[in-house]
Amino acid sequence: MPRRGENVQAGREVLRNSIFCQLRDDILKGRLAPGEGLVEVKLAAQYGVSRTPIREALRQLELEGLVRYLPNRGVVVEGITIQDVEDIFVIREHLESLEASWAARRITEEELKKLQEVVELQEFYVAKDDVEQITVLDTEFHRILLEASKSKALRYALGSMLDYVEQARLRSLSVPGRIHYSVKEHLGIFEALKVHDSDLAARRIAQHMANARANLLRFVEGKKEGAAAPCGGSVQ
Repeated sequence: MPRRGENVQAGREVLRNSIFCQLRDDILKGRLAPGEGLVEVKLAAQYGVSRTPIREALRQLELEGLVRYLPNRGVVVEGITIQDVEDIFVIREHLESLEASWAARRITEEELKKLQEVVELQEFYVAKDDVEQITVLDTEFHRILLEASKSKALRYALGSMLDYVEQARLRSLSVPGRIHYSVKEHLGIFEALKVHDSDLAARRIAQHMANARANLLRFVEGKKEGAAAPCGGSVQ
């Protein structure tokens, strides 16, 4: 039977992890912007807890590189930089090529059916230009593909990356025309998986990742040019 002290410690861990997960989610989804200050006292009042679990959660976020301590400012949101996202896409290109190769050999008929349903739904929402639903289905497509690889190691390696690039993927898919190409690329990947062609599946998903990364970088560069317009004239 657990001792009272052990129950208290377990309760602290659950509380700290809950706060950490909420703050992490807020940072990754852009609800907390880079440079925004995180004040322990305010966060403690917001969550109705003492400052200790807040401090512990912030330390864990610092280890992940999502916040940092600045002299005379305290804790500020670091967020995900464009370099972070670019690095993650390059890593994903290699890992997801391996994932698709394994999935082509190991995927079940049930998983193929689920992937087909996702692609068909994406085609439906493309006609409506519904970026939000396409993004949700994009996540589901890659989740099923990861499960189909039957690899615990890949699930561990890729799982957290999908969280980190969620906001970037939404921005990338928001670029006019990108959702149409993205869904066509998903269809091509699905067709390779359906005939269990591991080499073709790997090549197609690698190209899919490369296209998504290039599209995101064009989006970011376009934003930079747009931001400079008031000082340097109009953007054509």
